[in-house]
Amino acid sequence: MPDSSTTPQPRPVTVVTGGSRGIGAATCIRLAADGHDLALGFVSNAEAAERTAAAVRAAGARCVTVRADTAEEADVERLFDTAAEQLGPVTGLVNNAGVTGPLGRLADTSAETLRRVVDVNLLGYLLCCRRAAKDMAAVGAGAIVNLSSVAATLGSPGDFVHYAATKAATDALTIGLSKELGPDGIRVNAVAPGMIDTDMHATAGDPGRADAAVPGIPLGRVGSAPEIAAAIAWLLSGEASYVTGTVLRVSGGR
Repeated sequence: MPDSSTTPQPRPVTVVTGGSRGIGAATCIRLAADGHDLALGFVSNAEAAERTAAAVRAAGARCVTVRADTAEEADVERLFDTAAEQLGPVTGLVNNAGVTGPLGRLADTSAETLRRVVDVNLLGYLLCCRRAAKDMAAVGAGAIVNLSSVAATLGSPGDFVHYAATKAATDALTIGLSKELGPDGIRVNAVAPGMIDTDMHATAGDPGRADAAVPGIPLGRVGSAPEIAAAIAWLLSGEASYVTGTVLRVSGGR
């Protein structure tokens, strides 16, 4: 009989949506260093996705990149199918893909922007969680980490209350799904970043937004993508084996 203590354990296979840059890219790189193989989902920037994939492979992990709009059911199914076919059974999901739309008051926000934010940030999370739940239940184990935001509790007035609303929904999804999937051996948690130094602010129309927020942050600085990645990696790890239904705030005290 083989000695189980020396039998190589299968590497976890984790799907990361929005993995081409920012928090998603940092998460892919951190998880690769922690021994995960990665399926990196991205919506448009293939060059950035390949740069991240190259860094993942340099860390000794396998990585596949899949162009997928998580608001589309067929794309989500293809992302998970590709992960399973090329890497093995999916045991982890980082629901990271998200959009804000332009900064501004709700009264001035177009219906098109509202619909896109809800479709990506909420429907996309639901679709990915639904598929992950099926795949992980089949192997009797797994972990999901949803990316929330301090906006869920602060509300983001004048910036994007519609985005904040989807993040509050993310928290509810996390808590409810953790109770639903606990008996299947699947843990569900969320990380709620505060003000993080990524290009999200420039994309939303205010490149200086993060720096302007520093006076209101008790730790006196903005956070970095690797700091959020570290929290995500911990929640996916065996060290967090008794943690589920938790929204971990990583916000410098906001």
